Amino acid sequence: MDNRYGAFIDAELTVEHLGNGILDGLTFAVKDVYAVAGHCSSAGNPDWLRSHNPSGGHAAVVRQLLQSGATLRGATHTDELMYSLGGENHHYGTPINPRAAGCIPGGSSSGSAVAVASGSVDFALGTDTGGSIRVPSAYCGVYGFRPTHDVVNMEGVIPLSPQFDTVGWMADRLDVLQKVGEVLLGFGSLSEKVTTNIEKSLESSLEKNVEKCVENKVKNEIENEIENNTQKKIETLFVATDCWALVDPEIAAILSVGLNRLRTGADHSVETKIAPEGLKVWMDVFRELQGSEIWTTHGAWIEKEKPVFGPDVAARFSWAASLVGEGEEQRIAQSKREEISTQLRQLLGEDNCLVIPTVPESAPLRGGDLRQLEVNRSGAMMLSCIAGLAGLPQVTLPMLTKNGLPLGLSVIAGHGQDLRLLSWVKEVWQRS
Repeated sequence: MDNRYGAFIDAELTVEHLGNGILDGLTFAVKDVYAVAGHCSSAGNPDWLRSHNPSGGHAAVVRQLLQSGATLRGATHTDELMYSLGGENHHYGTPINPRAAGCIPGGSSSGSAVAVASGSVDFALGTDTGGSIRVPSAYCGVYGFRPTHDVVNMEGVIPLSPQFDTVGWMADRLDVLQKVGEVLLGFGSLSEKVTTNIEKSLESSLEKNVEKCVENKVKNEIENEIENNTQKKIETLFVATDCWALVDPEIAAILSVGLNRLRTGADHSVETKIAPEGLKVWMDVFRELQGSEIWTTHGAWIEKEKPVFGPDVAARFSWAASLVGEGEEQRIAQSKREEISTQLRQLLGEDNCLVIPTVPESAPLRGGDLRQLEVNRSGAMMLSCIAGLAGLPQVTLPMLTKNGLPLGLSVIAGHGQDLRLLSWVKEVWQRS
């Protein structure tokens, strides 16, 4: 495996496909937080690697992809315990952004974004809690997708903040992004229906031909359900004016070209302000809930192992530890989150989408001042917290500045409208 861009922590990790399907012939990489049989994930930190054993089996989504014809080629770098959006790792270095020389790749799925942008693999798995698919996708100029929370199986994935954690994926082609979605969302989200129907039918007969017949029937039913859902047209495209106000007018003008392409695929386009109290308030709600849960998730391990973190990550964990016991503040934040989630889900329903910039600007330079990087991180989080708070699916589409630097334009759909979003974006974006 060509690792000239430093995308991989283990470039030799290979698992051949376990079956055949719509991903035949495609290769993929996994962020170093996914269980792969015999591989020990580092989660971006040597002390995590030291204190954990190799996995006994594959993560659920890795197994699904292998069974659908894809071949695994490499484990990619991540920020320490996934708690950053920059991609600069104190211990393992920073993957090189292939499409923005001298700039950070974005994190925490930094290596996965670089693996795709460099052409090393056809697609890559990452995770997204507070923007860790969307930000590196935008900085590296690739397509990225964060699904509806809890619709893709997280079994075998190292957590950060479970109430926000999602599996996510990146690709350099929209058709590949959609195919991965059909594997992980199409059949995965209806797996209980498949299992139940097959088991009920097999109770009455043990004949192999009956089993095959039932499997094919259920498969056809699901495929029809998916096709009917994805062919529906988007009614209203909401343009979040407060989100667009976060970007420089020159960048907004560039992204507006993409916005106009998306408008051609909707019946209506309406400008709206989604956060009357301010997006910073939304970001603070997200950070409060995320930080508290992060310490609940990893605090015991940190206190036991005394891991060495880079300065920025260490500061975040120290802050997260300070949130423990603040019950009233947590209750207020949770109440506000529920209010935001209800508002956004009602706005989008099943037939509408929201268009926002993925990040406020192109990728910052590597090795920059920590204070400035934190400012950039906050700007990105004000945009990425929107889908996170409401658990909504979001796709980011690559665009370029006048100087050729990557930018990202995002579309957020209603709860559970993942496949429809992927199908609609692919149709509209490629026909324009």
